[in-house]
Amino acid sequence: MSPMDSRPALAPGVRLQIDKITGEPVLLYPEGIMALNSTAHEIVARCDGAATVEAIATALAAEYEISRDALDGDILECLEDLRNRRLIVFAT
Repeated sequence: MSPMDSRPALAPGVRLQIDKITGEPVLLYPEGIMALNSTAHEIVARCDGAATVEAIATALAAEYEISRDALDGDILECLEDLRNRRLIVFAT
C-alpha cells in the first residue's frame, strides 16, 4: 500500500489546540507540548483518521493553489516526523 493511501490520526492522548497565551497551534500530549508552524497545523488539522494522505494533499493543493508535486514530499515528511514522535498513527 502506498503511504498516500494511509489515514493519519492523532495518537491516543494527543490533542490539537490553540495555546491560550500565544494564540499559536500546539499539540498537547501526556509528556508535553509541541508548537506547530502554520503548515504543520494545516496538515494535522486534517488528520482525522478518515481522510487519506492523498485527500489531505489534494485539499491543501486546491486551497493554497500549489502543485501537488510541491506538496506531497512536505506532507509526507511532516507526517513521518510526527509519527516518529508518536504524535500521530496511521490507519489503513
